[in-house]
Amino acid sequence: MAIWVLGEFSTSEALLKAAEHLRTRRSETIETYSPYPLTGSSAALGLKKSKVPVLALIGGLAGASFGYLVQFLTNGVDWPINVGGRPPHSAPAFVPITFESGVLLSAFSIFFGLWAILRLPQPYHPAFDVDAFRSASSHGFWLSIEAEQTGPQIEDLSRELRTLGALQVAVAPERS
Repeated sequence: MAIWVLGEFSTSEALLKAAEHLRTRRSETIETYSPYPLTGSSAALGLKKSKVPVLALIGGLAGASFGYLVQFLTNGVDWPINVGGRPPHSAPAFVPITFESGVLLSAFSIFFGLWAILRLPQPYHPAFDVDAFRSASSHGFWLSIEAEQTGPQIEDLSRELRTLGALQVAVAPERS
């Protein structure tokens, strides 16, 4: 079972500097917590490029294709009715529904894709068991590192966080 070591930092700059230092030296999972979004946190944590634009593109193209295909099959193939001299397959008349179905499926793919990417819902994290961690939502800047072993590795991580400027270091207790 994994144990999380948490460190609180006084400023966002100190937090990002520590995250970047630990990322280059260690292979454990590192996460940062702050009361507001931090510019440069993605670079400090070494996060990969977002997959959201690809999800939006695939969902949008699939939705637009599906919307156009449904209109073509119903109006041009299955039920061709001559209304006002319009041909059975009138592409300009299909534009609004094609656009709207593309936007709809794009939004759905982003919403559910993010749930899958972020592994949501995730109602519990071991850091929630540390009482001091509550400051992360108001004024604290926290960094957590997932450690696979107990004992010396935990002590080394705690010592390294203190040398990087952590105000306090806490170990999230194991939950059984």
